[in-house]
Amino acid sequence: MKPVVATFLSHYAPGYKAGGPLQSIVNLVDRLGDEFDFRIVTSDRDLGDDQAYPDVPVDRWTEVGKAEVRYLPPRPSLRDIAAILASLPYDLLYLNSFFDPRFTNAPLLLRRLDKSGARRLAILAPRGEFSEGALRLKRTRKRAFMVAGRVGGLHRGLTWQASTEHEAADIRRAMGDVDIICAPDLPRRVSALPDRISRIVGDPLRVAFLSRISPMKNLLFALEVLAKVRTPVVFSIYGPREDADYWAHCASAIAALPPHIRVVEAGPVDHRQVVGTLAGHDLFFLPSRGENYGHVVTEALEAGLRLLISDRTPWRGLEAEGVGYDLPLDDQDAFVRAIEAEAATISGDEEPLKLRHYLERALNVDEAVDANRQLFLGVLSRTPA
Repeated sequence: MKPVVATFLSHYAPGYKAGGPLQSIVNLVDRLGDEFDFRIVTSDRDLGDDQAYPDVPVDRWTEVGKAEVRYLPPRPSLRDIAAILASLPYDLLYLNSFFDPRFTNAPLLLRRLDKSGARRLAILAPRGEFSEGALRLKRTRKRAFMVAGRVGGLHRGLTWQASTEHEAADIRRAMGDVDIICAPDLPRRVSALPDRISRIVGDPLRVAFLSRISPMKNLLFALEVLAKVRTPVVFSIYGPREDADYWAHCASAIAALPPHIRVVEAGPVDHRQVVGTLAGHDLFFLPSRGENYGHVVTEALEAGLRLLISDRTPWRGLEAEGVGYDLPLDDQDAFVRAIEAEAATISGDEEPLKLRHYLERALNVDEAVDANRQLFLGVLSRTPA
């Protein structure tokens, strides 16, 4: 019998607007769902949506791919979560955010109150929430959340999952000397090389931003960079507007751009269409304040795009590899120079294949899958705290 992993996260398939954490679990289930029985508890709607998913049963277990999923209506109570856990003979609790009051803190509180000690094996994956850039946003509220959890003993006996050694250092800086296991986020299965239309000499550089529109993803920085670029650019913005106030600042910056910088506001993209959508561009621009993995970076490479990203992701040394740039956010002019250099260069037909080969080397999929397998097996072999 497969070990049962009670998995909590705020959004899951068929949603896509929540980005990386959602995709991480989709890929994990795809790769390891034959070895572990994933029971996923999540919301019945996508990030920011008022309506539930059509044709998705609510508050009962439903088979979705290799997992069983339970979609809950908004704001499930502690009693709702308790009833689900009481009815589920799970072996391991798997939580996929630190700051989520309903899909992390509620299960942790119930775990803390469980005097039997029989169901206390748990893994918490903060999914990049402890990066320096992320913690600077809403700092006071996050610090209060961390202190309350520590005082309440919610994190006692937890195993923490880090995607990289860099994220492990972030977790230790925030939480102290805790038990951490590194297991990288898993990529989706790479598709065939998409059809591409090469840019012709004299045409504008086609630049894409695809992510949630929020301070963390730093779209405003990208627009400030483009305001300094002297060559023609078509800049396509894909993603849900997560923060209305932040979008208002971005809209003002768009209105002030010079006429040779044309912006296309394209809205959210279903994750199944991301690679095909990106394939119509030349350069992927994501000056993020921090990523513990960056699924969309792999998708951009898969689509045959060169990269222009910040140096706050695991994707480093890009220029040496000949696939793009990872630059410091305190040097806006370096981003300007990179865009103008890309605009002056027409890539050959071999470029997408070179990017694909780099991606395959960087992912090292078999090793990453085994690291996740050993994460679960290792924790399951322990005695509950």
